[in-house]
Amino acid sequence: MPSHDAKSPPPTKIRIIEDADASGDTAAAYDFWRAGSGRRKVPGIIKCFGARPDFLRKVIEMGNTVHFSEGHLTRSHKEMIASYVSYLNRCPY
Repeated sequence: MPSHDAKSPPPTKIRIIEDADASGDTAAAYDFWRAGSGRRKVPGIIKCFGARPDFLRKVIEMGNTVHFSEGHLTRSHKEMIASYVSYLNRCPY
Protein backbone atom coordinates (compact mmCIF):
# COMPACT_ATOMS: atom_id res chain seq x y z
CA MET A 1 0.00 0.00 0.00
CA PRO A 2 1.49 3.40 -0.95
CA SER A 3 2.25 5.67 1.93
CA HIS A 4 1.22 9.29 2.22
CA ASP A 5 1.84 12.14 4.61
CA ALA A 6 -0.19 11.48 7.79
CA LYS A 7 -1.15 15.17 7.91
CA SER A 8 -2.76 15.19 4.48
CA PRO A 9 -5.77 13.18 3.37
CA PRO A 10 -5.03 10.05 1.34
CA PRO A 11 -5.17 10.50 -2.44
CA THR A 12 -8.48 9.67 -4.06
CA LYS A 13 -9.82 9.30 -7.56
CA ILE A 14 -13.27 10.34 -6.40
CA ARG A 15 -13.99 14.01 -7.01
CA ILE A 16 -14.93 15.42 -3.62
CA ILE A 17 -17.12 18.51 -3.71
CA GLU A 18 -16.50 20.53 -0.59
CA ASP A 19 -19.33 22.41 1.05
CA ALA A 20 -17.95 25.80 0.01
CA ASP A 21 -17.75 24.63 -3.62
CA ALA A 22 -21.19 23.02 -3.77
CA SER A 23 -23.80 24.70 -5.92
CA GLY A 24 -27.12 23.88 -7.55
CA ASP A 25 -28.35 20.33 -7.02
CA THR A 26 -25.26 19.35 -5.02
CA ALA A 27 -25.80 22.19 -2.54
CA ALA A 28 -29.48 21.23 -2.33
CA ALA A 29 -28.56 17.59 -1.64
CA TYR A 30 -26.12 18.66 1.10
CA ASP A 31 -28.89 20.80 2.62
CA PHE A 32 -31.26 17.81 2.39
CA TRP A 33 -28.72 15.75 4.37
CA ARG A 34 -28.31 18.55 6.95
CA ALA A 35 -32.09 18.83 7.41
CA GLY A 36 -32.39 15.12 8.10
CA SER A 37 -29.28 14.73 10.25
CA GLY A 38 -29.50 17.87 12.34
CA ARG A 39 -25.76 18.38 11.79
CA ARG A 40 -24.05 21.24 10.00
CA LYS A 41 -20.78 19.71 8.79
CA VAL A 42 -21.24 17.42 5.79
CA PRO A 43 -19.05 14.31 6.25
CA GLY A 44 -16.73 12.96 3.58
CA ILE A 45 -18.89 9.90 2.97
CA ILE A 46 -21.65 12.25 1.77
CA LYS A 47 -19.29 14.53 -0.18
CA CYS A 48 -17.94 11.61 -2.20
CA PHE A 49 -21.35 11.41 -3.91
CA GLY A 50 -21.54 15.17 -4.52
CA ALA A 51 -20.73 14.85 -8.23
CA ARG A 52 -23.98 12.85 -8.58
CA PRO A 53 -26.54 14.78 -6.51
CA ASP A 54 -29.41 12.70 -7.95
CA PHE A 55 -27.75 9.53 -6.66
CA LEU A 56 -26.68 11.23 -3.40
CA ARG A 57 -30.29 12.03 -2.51
CA LYS A 58 -31.22 8.34 -3.02
CA VAL A 59 -28.25 7.27 -0.86
CA ILE A 60 -29.40 9.61 1.92
CA GLU A 61 -32.98 8.34 1.70
CA MET A 62 -31.83 4.71 1.75
CA GLY A 63 -29.49 5.39 4.67
CA ASN A 64 -32.27 7.00 6.65
CA THR A 65 -34.54 4.03 5.99
CA VAL A 66 -32.07 1.19 6.49
CA HIS A 67 -29.59 2.54 8.99
CA PHE A 68 -31.63 4.86 11.15
CA SER A 69 -35.03 3.26 11.39
CA GLU A 70 -35.94 1.14 14.37
CA GLY A 71 -35.87 -2.61 13.91
CA HIS A 72 -34.08 -5.47 15.62
CA LEU A 73 -31.38 -3.00 16.65
CA THR A 74 -31.98 0.51 17.92
CA ARG A 75 -30.47 3.48 16.11
CA SER A 76 -27.94 3.95 18.91
CA HIS A 77 -26.78 0.33 18.56
CA LYS A 78 -26.42 0.75 14.79
CA GLU A 79 -24.41 3.93 15.29
CA MET A 80 -22.14 2.19 17.82
CA ILE A 81 -21.49 -0.61 15.32
CA ALA A 82 -20.82 1.88 12.52
CA SER A 83 -18.44 3.85 14.75
CA TYR A 84 -16.53 0.71 15.68
CA VAL A 85 -16.25 -0.40 12.05
CA SER A 86 -14.99 3.08 11.13
CA TYR A 87 -12.42 2.81 13.92
CA LEU A 88 -11.28 -0.61 12.68
CA ASN A 89 -10.93 0.81 9.16
CA ARG A 90 -9.07 3.85 10.49
CA CYS A 91 -11.75 6.01 9.02
CA PRO A 92 -11.85 9.61 10.36
CA TYR A 93 -15.66 9.91 10.49
